[in-house]
Amino acid sequence: MIVAIGSDHAGFTYKTYLVGQLKKWGYSVMDLGTWSESSMDYPDVAHPVANAVEKADAALGILICGSGNGVCITANKHENIRAALCWNPELGALARQHNDANILCLPSRFVSKQMAKKIVDSFLHHTFEGGRHANRVQKIKCG
Repeated sequence: MIVAIGSDHAGFTYKTYLVGQLKKWGYSVMDLGTWSESSMDYPDVAHPVANAVEKADAALGILICGSGNGVCITANKHENIRAALCWNPELGALARQHNDANILCLPSRFVSKQMAKKIVDSFLHHTFEGGRHANRVQKIKCG
C-alpha cells in the first residue's frame, strides 16, 4: 500500500519520524514535503497529498502541522477527501471505521511522536465498516 505524507515546518520532525516507521511496517511512502523546518505554507503540502489520494496514486494520506487544523481544512476542500484530525488511537480507528476517512491529520504540537505513531498505526489498521455509516458518509458531499 502507498501512503502519501506531508507536513509543514511544524510537523517536519514528526513526518521524518513517521516516514521511517511506515517503511519499517512495509508501506511504500510518497513523501510530498516539506523537507526542512524552514517556514512554509501548509496548503503547499496539503493539496499535493489530497491530490495523490484523490487520484488513487496513494491509498491513504497523512498530513501534519502544528495544530492539525490547517492541513485538515485544506485537504477537506477536495471533493473526494475525508480528512480527520485525530489526537489519540481511538479517534484514528473511528475516523476509518465510521467516517471512511482517507487522510489522517495530526497536531504535532499536541501529541508526542510515540502517540503519533500509535494513531497512524490505528488509522492504517482499520477499515470502513459500511452499514449504517455508509449512508452518512454519502451525505457529506455538497450538491
